[in-house]
Amino acid sequence: MDLRQLEIFVKVVELKSFSKAAEALLLTQPTVSEHIRTLEQELGVRLLDRLGRGAESTAAGRLLLSHATRMLQLQREALQAMDSFQGRLAGELLVAASTIPGEYVLPPLIGRFKEKFPDIAITLLIGDSRAVVDWVAEGRAEVAVVGARLPHRGIDYRELMPDELVLVVPVGHPWHGKKEVGLEELRAEPLLMRERGSGTRAALESALAQAGLDLSAFRIVGEMGSTQAIKQAVKAGVGVSVVSRRAVEEECRSGLVWCLKLRDLKVTRAFHIATHRDRSRSPLAEAFRAFIESESA
Repeated sequence: MDLRQLEIFVKVVELKSFSKAAEALLLTQPTVSEHIRTLEQELGVRLLDRLGRGAESTAAGRLLLSHATRMLQLQREALQAMDSFQGRLAGELLVAASTIPGEYVLPPLIGRFKEKFPDIAITLLIGDSRAVVDWVAEGRAEVAVVGARLPHRGIDYRELMPDELVLVVPVGHPWHGKKEVGLEELRAEPLLMRERGSGTRAALESALAQAGLDLSAFRIVGEMGSTQAIKQAVKAGVGVSVVSRRAVEEECRSGLVWCLKLRDLKVTRAFHIATHRDRSRSPLAEAFRAFIESESA
């Protein structure tokens, strides 16, 4: 059993396809199939069920997957440690982030990090805060930035930077031009929300709870899976919404939407770096974590 076989096996499981794995690894499909066949013969068990054009891991395959993932991670850490010892920083890093930091905070930070270390490759994986925390817990991502500290016994959080949520209304709305409105006024408006598991939604729910309210007191007309979708719906006049100021700064400056404050509700939160308490991190992951902390101070 060699590491190349494990790499191919993990890629097939990830993509659920021999042909897609071959394409991703720049191999032919027969080569991928032969590596998997050799690995199964060596271990004496079937690792993958071939289902038409797809592939699903068997119970034995799922057991091997957790070990294979750790072994490949150790290989990357060893290579990065040798590069670091020689004064270089190179390799690949998968960073996860919830929507707002993933779309508006991390891209410029990643750009500056790559200017400093041009031999690295960073993949940014974006999901809601719950999904991102799960990715860190599973070891899929070594470092993540999220908009909510969701409870998980294996995850450590370190505050990165503050964020404020603002009320956004479409151009031509009766509130256009106002600086603030009250909660009672908002209760009568069609309200657009992020989906459950979103850090933005969690921050709003927490602030409402402190004010003795919950979302059932409002006229929610839709839930959407991204802030970009929320902004487009607001522009189209579907409703109003409460979103991160960072996400709408450009639209507010250009007059595409109008941003104002809620008079009796201050919705603030912080973005946090999330790492696994018990999993070792590669030198590259540690360097990236330290970099975004210093850049955000």
